[in-house]
Amino acid sequence: MEDLYRIYKDYPQVFTDTRKLVNNGIYFALKGPSFDGNKFALEAIQNGAAWAVVDDESLKHEKNCFYVQDVLTTLQTLANYHRKHLSIPFIGITGSNGKTTTKELIAQVLSKKFNLSYTQGNLNNHIGVPLSLLRVTEEHELAIIEMGANHVGEIAFLSSIAEPNFGIITNIGEAHLEGFGGIQGVIKGKSELYDFLRLNHGKAIVNGRDDLLMKQSKGMERSTYGTEEGDYPYQDLKGAYQAAIKVEGIEIHSNLIGKYNNTNLGAAMAFGLEFGVALESIKEALEQYNPGNHRSQFLETEKNRIILDAYNANPSSMRNAIEEFAGSESENPLMILGDMFELGEKSKEKHQEIYDLAKSFGIKTFWVGSNFFGLEGDGCFFKDRIELENEIKENPIQNQTLLIKGSRGMALEKLLDLL
Repeated sequence: MEDLYRIYKDYPQVFTDTRKLVNNGIYFALKGPSFDGNKFALEAIQNGAAWAVVDDESLKHEKNCFYVQDVLTTLQTLANYHRKHLSIPFIGITGSNGKTTTKELIAQVLSKKFNLSYTQGNLNNHIGVPLSLLRVTEEHELAIIEMGANHVGEIAFLSSIAEPNFGIITNIGEAHLEGFGGIQGVIKGKSELYDFLRLNHGKAIVNGRDDLLMKQSKGMERSTYGTEEGDYPYQDLKGAYQAAIKVEGIEIHSNLIGKYNNTNLGAAMAFGLEFGVALESIKEALEQYNPGNHRSQFLETEKNRIILDAYNANPSSMRNAIEEFAGSESENPLMILGDMFELGEKSKEKHQEIYDLAKSFGIKTFWVGSNFFGLEGDGCFFKDRIELENEIKENPIQNQTLLIKGSRGMALEKLLDLL
């Protein structure tokens, strides 16, 4: 590992996709069920990569090919080896809902004071976390690493690579029930971040309003936010549909849609104060943040007003979004709700619960996808997005306030061109 680390120090940019080749970078030839990165190693070097890390014996003696037993394991080991050479604070973040938004908000706040590195996009799995770690340089003063999981043991593993000193679980809800084997599995899996921090003398920043998180973080060093008796209290501001909070008499109005994002604002505020960022700077950072990637966005088109939250969906986040939308008293409301994935044997039950909830508010709803399509009940059901697109082409939607939400695989944002 020392030999490879010396190479990495000389060429500190790594990549795993030759279509996104980094000149003078190190190519890690990962392989999977339907691809083998080793086949592109020599081409990567030819096109400007400094080195290629490979695990195909036929490449063992090729110039600038670094042969290892397993490329993925080597990538993970190198990332942890690099992490051990860095003495800056590392913040680990996970949760069922809101972890990417919260990560972005925390990064916005802490960048007011620190030169920081943080997970780009959703590079939060067994490949993304090592890549994020290897982006951290000696110039950085702080790092934020997002960690996603869909089965027990994954957060424990990612924590062992990233070795966070601080951590936050945004919440624990009904996400990836299939992989976790039920809600108890989700609780166990997400709490692995607390377990790591507890064993390694780290500190958690905990939502004091969340009884489950307070229970799971007992007996460890922690700061809490959200309650008057906590370390970092805030109050929810009422009125506007946008998320907004008040801290020490100062109002913070964000561009995020949905009051369920108040806890994400509170988390970013808490991290800012924990790390000594001035409250005025925290306010400025949170108010400047504009959501992207189809998360909690408000869009006004020539035809409609749209709340777009189509990056992902699970029963917890879907429930929050519907209840928020129903309580907003929007003009001419319409919901377009897509299937929720990875719910396993609970899928039909959870889709029925969401259907029943939406029906109870009496808001016209278009149900999209095979899971909703198979439910009992009246309403406008569409087998897939294409079927709905054809309906909208024939009967255009105009002057409506729409909530659009569904799992990533539904790609409901593709409806925007028609709305």
